[in-house]
Amino acid sequence: MRTTLRTTGVAARAMVLFTLLLGIGYMLLITGIGQAAFPFQANGSLVRDADGQVVGSQLIGQSWTDADGNALPEYFQSRPSAAGDGYDSTASSGSNWGPENEDLIAAIEERKAAIAALDGSGAIPADAVTASGSGLDPDISVANAELQAARVAEARGIGEQEVRDLVAQHVQPRDWGYLGEPRVNVLEVNLALDALAPASR
Repeated sequence: MRTTLRTTGVAARAMVLFTLLLGIGYMLLITGIGQAAFPFQANGSLVRDADGQVVGSQLIGQSWTDADGNALPEYFQSRPSAAGDGYDSTASSGSNWGPENEDLIAAIEERKAAIAALDGSGAIPADAVTASGSGLDPDISVANAELQAARVAEARGIGEQEVRDLVAQHVQPRDWGYLGEPRVNVLEVNLALDALAPASR
């Protein structure tokens, strides 16, 4: 009986000690390091507009459409999303459709037709017609951004080369120099567009 009580007491003290050390102390230490060394990332990589208002996160995509779901021509359009009704961070996921799935094929054809109507015919990058695995991808490929440049320039009444130069300024290189592909953050380039030539709407 005494051995059982002693063992139980040791276990209880160990549980309390490690809860304080690892459950609270470690969490406070990591939070403090994050806030001191990486405050932008630790607080959600939030992006603010010229007025200082939070308009999104570098890490989560968003729609650039009107109330009826139509693409706003004066903005670069994000990669399609299969998360909920689109870019729903509470329903992050892909469609899980295989390459021969009829629904996926139909969705791609529908997106291709919409892009052709918006940006004209021509080569369409894969990321313009397929959703990412998370459905929250905030970036598009450089080719996708270049495809949209002429339409954005016309909608804003500015030179196409000016828009292309802006895109070039916002190209993010491969991570660590070799991981992934160069990309453009849609939120950031659209905010830069608003600063350069405010949308007339």
